[in-house]
Amino acid sequence: MNKSDYIFGIRAVIEAIEAGKQIDKVMIKKDLSGDLVRELFAKIKEYGILTQRVPAEKLNRITMKNHQGVIAMLSPIEYAKLENLVPLFYEEGRVPFVILLDGLTDTRNFGAIARTAECVGADAIVIPSKGSVSVTPDAVKTSAGALLHIPVCRENSILEAVRMLKDNGYKIVGASEKAAENYTEIDYSVPVGIVMGAEDTGISDPVLKACDALGAIPILGNIGSLNVSVAAGVMMYEVVRQRLATLSLEEI
Repeated sequence: MNKSDYIFGIRAVIEAIEAGKQIDKVMIKKDLSGDLVRELFAKIKEYGILTQRVPAEKLNRITMKNHQGVIAMLSPIEYAKLENLVPLFYEEGRVPFVILLDGLTDTRNFGAIARTAECVGADAIVIPSKGSVSVTPDAVKTSAGALLHIPVCRENSILEAVRMLKDNGYKIVGASEKAAENYTEIDYSVPVGIVMGAEDTGISDPVLKACDALGAIPILGNIGSLNVSVAAGVMMYEVVRQRLATLSLEEI
C-alpha cells in the first residue's frame, strides 16, 4: 500500500476531513477514547464517513509509525450522489442504464464489473455504504481504470436506491438463478437498473421482492452458478444487444 493511500493520526485525520479529502473509511483502534477521539467521531458523523473498529495489529500492518490508533483510507474518486444523477440522465436525453451491486465484497469482481460497465456505456454503478466493496486503489487497478471514468454512487442501502430509481421510472431487474424467466425475455429498452447480488448469498430478499423482474441465465453444466462478474457481463450485454437492435444503421 502506498503512503498516498492513507492518512494516520487523530488530528491529521480530523484536518483531512475538514479539508474535504475524499475518505473511503476511517479505521479506529478498539477501545480508543478521549476528547480528541470524540471530536473525530463528531466529524465522521457530520460528514457521513464509514468507520471500522479494528485491533491495533491491523493498523500496525498498514504503518508502524505513530498512528495514534487512527488511519483514514483515502478514496481515489469522489463518489456521486444518485439523487443528483437521476434527473441529469433524463435532462441529457438518455435512456439510463444503472448497475446496482447488493453486498458484493470481492475487489476483483468489482473491478471486472466496473470495466464491463464502462465498456457497455452504463451510466453509473451503485454500491451500499456498509458491507460492500468500495473504490480502492486495488479496485481501480483491477478495473483497468474504468472506475475513474464511470460515476460510482455509495448509498445508505441498495433497497433505498432501488426505491428511488423505481420512483423515477426505472425498471429494476434482478439477476437470480431462482428466476422463472430467462434473462433475454425481459425488455431492457426502458430506463433500467440491473441488480447483481453478493458472491455467496445473491440478492438480499428485500431487494429481490422490490425488483420489477427477475432474470435467470441458463446454466447447462454441473457447477450451478456463474462468477458474479461474468453474470453481470452477460446481463449488461443483453441490454446493449436489445438497444442496438432498435437502432437504424445510420444511428449505429
